[in-house]
Amino acid sequence: MPAFKVNSIIDGDTFEVSPPWKWNGETGTRVRPAGYDAPELHTANGQKAKDALSKLINGQQVELRTAYKVDRGRLVCEVFVGSRNLAELFPQYK
Repeated sequence: MPAFKVNSIIDGDTFEVSPPWKWNGETGTRVRPAGYDAPELHTANGQKAKDALSKLINGQQVELRTAYKVDRGRLVCEVFVGSRNLAELFPQYK
């Protein structure tokens, strides 16, 4: 898939991109990076996880690779920031 711009951060492991992604006949804007699971917003570290993701990728270009499935409207896939897999940048959430 081509590069996508991150438009907004939903929580520590969900964000929205443009243009919309297309995969297996589905399309959408929400992405869930594969390889890590950040705390939910309503938990103690949820806002911290969202802020960390926002600081790293909000407004930036990311590459979506190796899609696995669409879950609740989110494309679950490998996300790369430059040459780094996003999951590698959050080892505390593996």
